[in-house]
Amino acid sequence: MTPDQSLDGGRTAVRFHGRSPLALEVAERWFELRRFSDDVTLIREPHVFGAAYANMWHVRGRDKDLLLDTGTGVLSLRAQVAQLTERPPVCVASHTHFDHIGGHHEFEERLVHAAEADILAAPDDERTLLSANREACFQALPYAGFDIGRYGIAAAPATRLVAEGDIVDLGDRHFEVMHLPGHSPGSICLWEAATRTLLSGDVVTEGAPIDEHYHSDIPDYIASLERLRDLPAEIVHPGHYESLGRPRMVEIIDDYLAGKRKPGCPAAP
Repeated sequence: MTPDQSLDGGRTAVRFHGRSPLALEVAERWFELRRFSDDVTLIREPHVFGAAYANMWHVRGRDKDLLLDTGTGVLSLRAQVAQLTERPPVCVASHTHFDHIGGHHEFEERLVHAAEADILAAPDDERTLLSANREACFQALPYAGFDIGRYGIAAAPATRLVAEGDIVDLGDRHFEVMHLPGHSPGSICLWEAATRTLLSGDVVTEGAPIDEHYHSDIPDYIASLERLRDLPAEIVHPGHYESLGRPRMVEIIDDYLAGKRKPGCPAAP
């Protein structure tokens, strides 16, 4: 069976190259879609990180479509999600951790911030965080015989580098790039002022912001979240978990900033 064929729902074993096999169910359906009223569709992998599933966001525009992030890449997005075949989307990486760039190589137009362009062009298990998450990230298998030990991210060199203030123009919709490092050096959000919609990647998601990766930077994260706190966002579509309203976004940011500014905290001013 190949990754794009139908799944039988049976049990199989994840092979860890000589280590004890772990029996997991084969998912009946790998991708789930949820349509929002403003032509925004959530595409998610509910079996990746369990309740912290990886999110992808598709926005339909007049002239172009936008796809922010592409998940793990264990199954083909283009083969599994029909609306991505209607016309090639502008494919943007919120950052280059493995659960956000796995399918980028399937798309012709690929955007990323310059600070992480080298990772997108030549991804490896360490820099994409795959090594640190390989054994824990999947709660089901994408297809029978899936070998997690051989799973890796395909190279997808950027066709355009983006920076603070750049616009992703869909014709009738315009998303401004906000460079918000801290979680990673090249983390970006996409902000549509007209609808007060924020596509936040991993900069803000439900739960505490994650600042412990090898290339995370707490002072940068503090500055980035201070910027976001002033943004008049009405809806936040994140890289994991469910969407947020502004009150919850502000609460998450305030909790993080308060914790990092406690006396004795290395990030305290």
